[in-house]
Amino acid sequence: MAKNKTVYICQNCGANSPKWIGKCYSCNKWNTFIEEKISSEKIKRTYTIKSSKHPVQIKNVLLNKDERIDISCTELNRVLGGGLVYGSLVLIGGEPGIGKSTLLLQVALNSSLKVLYVSGEESAKQIRIRADRIGIKNENCFILTETSLENVFTEIEANNPELLIIDSIQAIYTNKIESSPGSISQIRECTSELLKFSKETNIPVFIIGHINKDGNIAGPKVLEHIVDTVLQFEGDSNYMYRILRATKNRFGSASELGIYEMQGNGLRQVSNPSELFLSKHSKDFSGSAVAATIEGIRPFMIEVQSLVSSAAYGTPQRSATGFDIRRMNMLLAVLEKRAGFKLSSKDVFLNIAGGIKVHDPAIDLSVICAVLSSDQDIALANNICFSGEVGLSGEIRAINRIEQRISEAEKLGFNKIYISKSNNKNLKMKNYNIELKLVEKVEEVFIDIFG
Repeated sequence: MAKNKTVYICQNCGANSPKWIGKCYSCNKWNTFIEEKISSEKIKRTYTIKSSKHPVQIKNVLLNKDERIDISCTELNRVLGGGLVYGSLVLIGGEPGIGKSTLLLQVALNSSLKVLYVSGEESAKQIRIRADRIGIKNENCFILTETSLENVFTEIEANNPELLIIDSIQAIYTNKIESSPGSISQIRECTSELLKFSKETNIPVFIIGHINKDGNIAGPKVLEHIVDTVLQFEGDSNYMYRILRATKNRFGSASELGIYEMQGNGLRQVSNPSELFLSKHSKDFSGSAVAATIEGIRPFMIEVQSLVSSAAYGTPQRSATGFDIRRMNMLLAVLEKRAGFKLSSKDVFLNIAGGIKVHDPAIDLSVICAVLSSDQDIALANNICFSGEVGLSGEIRAINRIEQRISEAEKLGFNKIYISKSNNKNLKMKNYNIELKLVEKVEEVFIDIFG
C-alpha cells in the first residue's frame, strides 16, 4: 500500500516545509504555504523507452539528417532558432486571451506532422469552432480533451504522434500526487514527466503556461529550468499586434523576436515590423523621431514620441512607456549638463509608438532628438532617422551591426541617418543611397538639425 506524505509547499516559489509557517523562508512571502499530500506510489509509464541507458562517446552519438523541424511558421521558426528541435520541450506563457491557444492551434493545423493537441480547458467542439475560423489544412491533427497525464500517455502510445501540444500545464494532473491541478507539486511533476517523455521518444512537446498577477509564469521557478525553451507571448489589449519573445533557448539565441497581428481568422505573421511601429503622418509634428533598432537578427524602424511642457504642479513629472525611465532620466541629465538645456523644471513624457518595449541603447540618440524637438517645438523632417548610443559626457558612442540598420533605413525610403563617428572605422564602404551623417557629440546633432 502506498504511503502518503503531507508537506506544506509555498505556492509562490515552491519551497516546502514539514509544518505550516506564515512567512516563506525562501521568497519572504506571507501566507503562501498550502498543505499537499504526496504519494510514494510509483506509476508505471505507458510509453516505450527508446533511448540507451549506457554512456556513449560523444563522437558516436547519432544525429538526424534534419536536426530541426520546419513548423510552417516563419516567425516561430525564427524565435526557436531556425526550427523546432527533435525531443525539445517548449513552454509558451502569456496573459489570458493573448492568443497562446490560437498560435499553437495554427501550428497544429498548418503543420505536415501528425499532431496530438491535448486540451484540458476547452471541449472538442470549441476547438473545432476556432479551427474552422483559422482554416483546417492538416487532417492529421487529433484533438484530445483530457486532464489526466496517465490517460494522455495511453493515447500517445495508441496514436504515435510526431508533435504533442499540451493546453495547458496548469490543467493537467498526475495520480502520483494528491493535490489539485495547478498546484506547485502537480506542475512540477507533470512537467518532469513530459520532459522525460520528450527526451526518451525524441518527440517535441509544446506546453502552454498561465501567468500570475506579477506577469511571471505560474508555478515553481524550477518549471523554467526544466524546459528547453521559454517563450513569452506579449501584447496590449489596445493594439492588434502580438510579440513572441524568447527568454530562454538552449538551441538558439534568446534575443529573437516574432511579431504577429491578431485578425478575425487567426494570427497573421508580420514580415516587416516597421509597418506597425511607424505612424503614417500627412504632416510633420514636433516631438517625434525615428530610430533604427535591432531585436535578435532583424532590424526595424520605430517611432519615438516625446512631449515636453512646463511643470504645472511644481514637481516635474517623468513618464516613459516602452523605455527604461531611469535611462531617460540619465539622457535628460546629459542634455542639461552637456548641452545646456534647462529641463529640470519641465514635465517630460516619452512613448515608443505601437506599445513595444525596447532595450536597445542605439535609440538613445532618437530619444534625445525627440525631446529637443518637443522642447523647441520644431518638427523633424520625416525622411531622417537616428541610431546611436549616448554616453554620460554627451558623446555619441558606436553601436553594433550598423550596416543592417543603415540598409533597413535605406529600404524604407529614409534619406539621411545620423550615426556615431566611431562607427566609420568598422563600416564597409558601400554605395548607399542614403546619406550617412557622422556625429561625435550631442551638440553637433542639435546644431545640424535645429540650426
